[in-house]
Amino acid sequence: MEKSNRQPEVDFAVENHFSIFIVRPVSDAAKDWVEENVGRDSGFHPDYPTLVVEHRYVSDLVHGILGDGLSVR
Repeated sequence: MEKSNRQPEVDFAVENHFSIFIVRPVSDAAKDWVEENVGRDSGFHPDYPTLVVEHRYVSDLVHGILGDGLSVR
């Protein structure tokens, strides 16, 4: 099977895990966005650049992602 160099159709995948959300950067642009806008020292992110986000913050985070022209699924 040939490996594709195509970028993913979505930049971030957001998963609701009831008490928290997992915000997973899928594209290279999304990983860069996390590095520039969130950073490693912003909280508990054991699988950085995947983010563990409380309910009260996820809406603002997603609005920021969308406002910078990236996509969310």
